[in-house]
Amino acid sequence: MAGHVLALAGGVGGAKLALGLARLLPPSALTIVVNTGDDDEFHGLHVSPDLDTVTYTLAGLANPETGWGRQDETYRVLEALGELGAETWFQLGDRDLATHIRRSDLLRQGRSLSAVTAELSLRLGVRHAIVPMSDERVRTVLATDAGTMSFQEYFVKQRCEPAVQSLRFEGAETARPSPGFVEAMAKATAVVLCPSNPFLSVAPILSLPGVRERLALGRSPVAVVSPIISGEAVRGPAARLFEQLQGEPASALAVARYYRGFASHFVLDERDAALKGSVEALGYAVTVAQTLMTSDEDKVGLARMVCAALGVNV
Repeated sequence: MAGHVLALAGGVGGAKLALGLARLLPPSALTIVVNTGDDDEFHGLHVSPDLDTVTYTLAGLANPETGWGRQDETYRVLEALGELGAETWFQLGDRDLATHIRRSDLLRQGRSLSAVTAELSLRLGVRHAIVPMSDERVRTVLATDAGTMSFQEYFVKQRCEPAVQSLRFEGAETARPSPGFVEAMAKATAVVLCPSNPFLSVAPILSLPGVRERLALGRSPVAVVSPIISGEAVRGPAARLFEQLQGEPASALAVARYYRGFASHFVLDERDAALKGSVEALGYAVTVAQTLMTSDEDKVGLARMVCAALGVNV
């Protein structure tokens, strides 16, 4: 099947599969829509962590040890800010700061986040479309046993330690999907939910008005790549959030239940092959593959399997 793939991504896992898809598909056949619920302001700068993680990954600039931030990074500006009394719990490297300074400057000039993202990614050598989910402000807010906090406070400052009681996506009820997102939904012949945190990376995207309905089961095949392997998240708090928000242990089957009625295809890691029948019983077409991506070959290999499952020619 020829056509256009729409990938929804956030975090390091999402960026890894996005890279694999970009290695297989030409720019005309792929749009990567990225969560912006994590966006925040630090030192007067607009920071878009997920957009930057995807951009740096596709540009070959991401820190290979962390998956986020830039390689060969230094932190002299942050150290100097600390000396001057600024809070420095949110790590911003010197090269990374250049991105945030330029983004903030362009936004102050009246450019949309979509336009700024397109310019920054192009200047870093990325040819595939990386699109924010919305040009309007949407922020993930968590109610926890330690109080209400922003995503970055929970994820970075508190290291995901507070128990999460509920989530809300502030501003989502009135925010519009970005123009590039709307265009991609209209022409998508297949949709991929990258192995991103269902609650913190994918849910903000699906919370935008009309998005879930437009992508609902039956229009284009929707594939979920499980972010849970053998009951554990590859990274991040996804596993504990299944227990805290869904009241069930984390598993690939729990992920399948979470997306039931929305997605048509499910990609299981080979270590969870025993769950194949249970996931199929929920109505999914199931593919078993190696989903742990530790090399570029792994990323491309998984992307190839996902495309094959969706009938996308590569």
